[in-house]
Amino acid sequence: MWQAQILTLFPEMFPGPLGLSLAGKALVKKLWGMDVMQIRDHALDKHRSVDDTPAGGGPGMVMRADVMARAIDAAVAKRPKGTSEADWPLIYLSPRGKRLDQKMVHDFAGKQGITLICGRFEGLDERVLEKRNVQEVSLGDFVLSGGEIAAMMLMDAVVRLIPGVIGEPDTLLEESFTSGLLEYPQYTRPQEWEGAEIPDVLTSGHHGKIKEWRREMSEKLTKSRRPDLWKEYSRNKSDK
Repeated sequence: MWQAQILTLFPEMFPGPLGLSLAGKALVKKLWGMDVMQIRDHALDKHRSVDDTPAGGGPGMVMRADVMARAIDAAVAKRPKGTSEADWPLIYLSPRGKRLDQKMVHDFAGKQGITLICGRFEGLDERVLEKRNVQEVSLGDFVLSGGEIAAMMLMDAVVRLIPGVIGEPDTLLEESFTSGLLEYPQYTRPQEWEGAEIPDVLTSGHHGKIKEWRREMSEKLTKSRRPDLWKEYSRNKSDK
């Protein structure tokens, strides 16, 4: 069973939306698991302090290396015996991390589990990231109040790839990014709506032409909306 450990100052935020819909049903069925841990449980004083002022001055607060290390070590100790770092990565959700993509999501889904560190304030003391070999992952070029929502997004992307979570696994094969392209447009009944018709090719029953149309539309959308993806796709296509 794939497991997610979450280190957070706000454990009450979980499972949140992950307790609903397909992910929630899969959680109840134990197709995946979640262990939410309160970082403050590893504080060193009676006030349960987890942060302090930035070295060198400046606004905000920084999460302490000693407290975070205790929390991380406790999480690692709870993993199945013999689990290697390669099988269970430590991930810190951070705007400066490597951009999450579908390839990374598939990689995480193939692990035994992941430990997600949800930062707050100005972030974590750099030393704990280095000493505990923490991998930084970003969801995009924007900043959130904390890592909890980012952690949920990452987990949702991974959980849906776990066998048995989605009823029709073949739907995963034609999603955006799976082939390096954005997904083609989708339609369903009614045939006509507000003067707009479903493209004739989709109701033709000619599977070859439908497949060709979908590929053309995926390429057209990717080229116009995501030139970065189109460039990579074109290069890979040329290499093949």
